[in-house]
Amino acid sequence: MATTETKAAGSAPGLSWARVCKECGQQHDGLESHLYEYQDDVDDELVCHICLQPLIRPMDTPCGHTYCFHCLSNFLKEQDFCPVDRQRLQLHQCRPSSLLVRNLLDKLTVMCPHNTECQQQMQRCELQPHLHNRCPVFRRLREEAEKRKRPSWNELKGRKSDGESSGDAKHSASLSRNPTRDQPEPGLINPAYEESEDDNTPLRSSLVAEANVVELFREEPEEELGLRIVGGKDTPLGNIVIQEIVRDSLAARDGRLAPGDHILEVNDISLASVPHARAMAVLRLPSLLKLTVMQEKGFKTREPPHGNTTSNHNPGTVLQVTLMKSQRSEPLGIKLIRKSDESGVFILDLLSGGLAAKDGKLRNNDKVLAINGHDLRHGTPESAAQIIQGSEVRVNFVVMRPAETQEEGGSSRGRRPEPQYFRRRSTYMKDPPGGFSSQEKTVSLKKEPRLSLGITIAGGRDCRSRLPVYITSVQPVGCLHRDGTIKRGDVLLSINGVDLTQLTYSEAVSVLKAQTAQSQVVLRVIQTLSDDSEEDIESASKDDLDPLEELRDDTLNWTPLWTRWLGLPSHMHWCRDIVLQKTNNESWGFSIVGGYEESHGQQPFFIKTIVPGTPAHFDGRLKCGDEIVAVNGATTVGMNNSSLIPMLKLQKNKVTLTVVSWPGSLV
Repeated sequence: MATTETKAAGSAPGLSWARVCKECGQQHDGLESHLYEYQDDVDDELVCHICLQPLIRPMDTPCGHTYCFHCLSNFLKEQDFCPVDRQRLQLHQCRPSSLLVRNLLDKLTVMCPHNTECQQQMQRCELQPHLHNRCPVFRRLREEAEKRKRPSWNELKGRKSDGESSGDAKHSASLSRNPTRDQPEPGLINPAYEESEDDNTPLRSSLVAEANVVELFREEPEEELGLRIVGGKDTPLGNIVIQEIVRDSLAARDGRLAPGDHILEVNDISLASVPHARAMAVLRLPSLLKLTVMQEKGFKTREPPHGNTTSNHNPGTVLQVTLMKSQRSEPLGIKLIRKSDESGVFILDLLSGGLAAKDGKLRNNDKVLAINGHDLRHGTPESAAQIIQGSEVRVNFVVMRPAETQEEGGSSRGRRPEPQYFRRRSTYMKDPPGGFSSQEKTVSLKKEPRLSLGITIAGGRDCRSRLPVYITSVQPVGCLHRDGTIKRGDVLLSINGVDLTQLTYSEAVSVLKAQTAQSQVVLRVIQTLSDDSEEDIESASKDDLDPLEELRDDTLNWTPLWTRWLGLPSHMHWCRDIVLQKTNNESWGFSIVGGYEESHGQQPFFIKTIVPGTPAHFDGRLKCGDEIVAVNGATTVGMNNSSLIPMLKLQKNKVTLTVVSWPGSLV
């Protein structure tokens, strides 16, 4: 048995919010393992052979030894063998330890590091929620840091103007190490961050954001992270932003990243001023990725409401529910599920006679947003169950209850109707963003009737985001490959005069098969272009970034980068209306980049940030990278910041946003 002891951070002089680790509460270098003050002897089998402390994120080697992830990865940067038996070893050969081992480590008893004022003991897995929700020292450090960053209410009122940029609004909240991010960005506006004029509404005095480091480890070099990415220096967004977390992916299982996070660095490579395609190449690095991200934490309220917190945003109400177990092992009587059409964890059923059913506050179909401070918006039922099982007698739920929308005749329903898409109207037409364009190409071929064109396609009017039908590969056996005009990523317009732009995938396949059987084929396509060609950047990046890139490009699962869609002509866009509602004078919860800029001319308006805890966030349909085409039916084409901001401010309780949404690049 090993006895481990760490000096309490609470006794260290000069303790500050900037220096303290937000996970373990101790002061240590960001590249070092977390430090804990263990209260019991720890079995030698659970101790790392490098740091001689209980394992943190344990990794098993093929030769049968177990180390902390940080310890092993740092060791293998300098050596190429196992520290114990010196057998040849590389990090990608190692695997995370079993769930049993991780659970044993999570259940080790530790003391709050700030034990000069807080003598609480708990399981190791509960220390982080304790620090963020209950520790008085941690709370005081955070509040003091926010006071230093936060301008006074009078300063906010005096500074607000129609042209306020989100660079100004976020200046006090940004913790980025890159000083250029603190500068206001031209054309960046923030109807999201308006302060309330209503004395009955809690004042949201500053937007809280944190710079965090998230490490993701690919067990297989080609494994996808499960992130959809938008932005880049070659786009109006500027920054690299996570649009979406793919369900059941590596990133979703990890649970620390969320839509709207800005990726600042990857493995110490800055993404602050790189094109979109270059950022994607960096994110495809094999094995270990260390992401530095700026994460919005929502608004800090001056006067938090007492008791259960509710929010009447459509499409639901957010509730806080606390269940008290009579003993630690008592089950709650809750069945949790996932849904095929929406990410997250949902309550399927409350068992009769169970603790949750007796309490009566939770209901079937509630979406679980968090348990004991753990964000589960993109979590799984398994991770939620693990948090519940590892909790003490108190279990705190944050759930969103779907709103019941009234229809004619008084009937109600909780499910949102399928989105209605429509072609972009003539009054909504605009030029592509600066640096993006398109060109039409026509190929006329004479061929044997049985000879295939040799292309594979995807998209169609029935697919997500109503993508047009596009070419995913040009096979070397077909006649189009020999011609060389048609390229992967080209969007199909027509074949032999038959329009392909409004067909479903299966309809397009049927038309292509029928027309290909003829001896004469005339194919019209559109190729989108950009100043920073993704092919040039990817080919330049293959040697030094990703040896598997070429193999990945050749697969039939190829999907276009987000930037490919930006050059598509407006008449090929499919739009949809998103209606946001609120019940008070709070902000809508999104920031916008675009409008007229002297350096770039007229740019479309894009969603850059969606703030947690706001109507746009709870509604869930608006995504970073969406283009705002119209507000309440009025086109945004030709508008500048000073025109759009008042339009959004005037919408007190309801606003209809017409948007075009392209899927982010998958990595």
